[in-house]
Amino acid sequence: MEGAEAYGFSAAMSGTFLLSCLLFAAINRHLRDPYMDEVFHIPQAQAYCHGRFLQWDPMITTPPGLYLVSVGVVKPAAWLFGWTGSVVCSTGMLRFINLLFSAGNFYLLYLLQFKLHQKNKAMSGFQRILSTLTFAVFPTLYFFTFLYYTDSGSVFFTLFAYLMCLYGNHKTSALLGFCGFMFRQTNIMWAVFCAGNVVAEKLSEAWKTELQKKKDENISFRKGSFSDLIRILQFLIKYLISPKNLLTFTALTWPYIVLVAMFFGFVFINGGIVVGDRSSHEACLHFPQLFYFLSFTAFFSFPHILTPAKIRKFFASLQKHPVQYSLITVISLFLIWKFTYVHKYLLADNRHYTFYIWRKVFQRHELVKYLLVPVYIFAGWSFTDTLKSKSIFWTLVYVVCLLAVTIPQKLLEFRYFILPFLIYRLNIPFPSLYRQLLELAFYVVVNAVTFYLFLNRTFQWPNSDEIQRFMW
Repeated sequence: MEGAEAYGFSAAMSGTFLLSCLLFAAINRHLRDPYMDEVFHIPQAQAYCHGRFLQWDPMITTPPGLYLVSVGVVKPAAWLFGWTGSVVCSTGMLRFINLLFSAGNFYLLYLLQFKLHQKNKAMSGFQRILSTLTFAVFPTLYFFTFLYYTDSGSVFFTLFAYLMCLYGNHKTSALLGFCGFMFRQTNIMWAVFCAGNVVAEKLSEAWKTELQKKKDENISFRKGSFSDLIRILQFLIKYLISPKNLLTFTALTWPYIVLVAMFFGFVFINGGIVVGDRSSHEACLHFPQLFYFLSFTAFFSFPHILTPAKIRKFFASLQKHPVQYSLITVISLFLIWKFTYVHKYLLADNRHYTFYIWRKVFQRHELVKYLLVPVYIFAGWSFTDTLKSKSIFWTLVYVVCLLAVTIPQKLLEFRYFILPFLIYRLNIPFPSLYRQLLELAFYVVVNAVTFYLFLNRTFQWPNSDEIQRFMW
């Protein structure tokens, strides 16, 4: 990091943290008591603070990573500053842990961009800083920075693991992947993604060598034609069944293999993936979750996909491949028809935005969910089109991990989309300055509306005196 860029980065990070602290203070003035899932998380962390490590709330479904880290930070700070009584592990103190994680996420997002786009000489230091700032205030993640939820810590350890993987520190990456798993079980798939990065890089090198051997310049693993896809699949099968290659991959990825083996051991001993309340978190084949994620991604990255050039390119693709798109449409309609699930929380909890999206859009008419298929197809096409700069093997690894973390979820919950969105957004080509500014402005507006509604548009349920608030 050069001098001017270092000063700019420090100013951006410090300024963002200061503004977040001011917003944090305002939220804690309005909301002194635990809210929503905090009513489970905060008492559990406070039990750990008092040394009751065997106490566990059966309503909590994630491992104790958040509470262990909180005690590891708060207890030394209390000893250092002489805090006593109710201040230690208070609601505000525990929430502040996520503010610290947000500062760490800011730095990690900058380092990831620097590593992933280091070959892009046209990208200025100012653009890197601006893009980092945009990621740091990504609305769904930024909102939960101010509540005692697992999201900020989950993102921190997963991004840290990804960064170490990119630098080849795979043992450290696997250890950080374990920390991410301790915040949320599905993060194990992002450890698999890190291992897949290693495998994808080797496969790309082998594929290029294969093309050079055959001196066939007409084949490219980025063209996307059906014949090329068949040849790539044939190469993939042939390459992966080789014992020598399997041994090579095992030697390169053994830390991740150990981590995944530990995960399966946990699942066997625990009797399932979910800790605690399993009745409300049953796994299922909820294929439309992929469509919801693609729509979510299109919404939050619209400056990069809703351009005249992109739209013209999409319609040209429709005209060129009508049979393929017809088949995709039929499959999508079938998946929506047979595999749409509606969680009881989605229908019952009117504090979440998803409740209103479902009621105002999907429940307006039985046919609406089918009429949205063209939107899903455009979002899917845009998604794959922006990832063309990555190798087909990298994209395959990412898509497999994306499917594994989204499809089994019965509940439509935007928080589950944070990590796959950030990894996607980090890996697409760097946008122009104008699109970066538009994206940042959009995020700022969404955040402003979200926090205004949360703080000022409160309401009460019938037969209840508790104040309710709108949130993601």
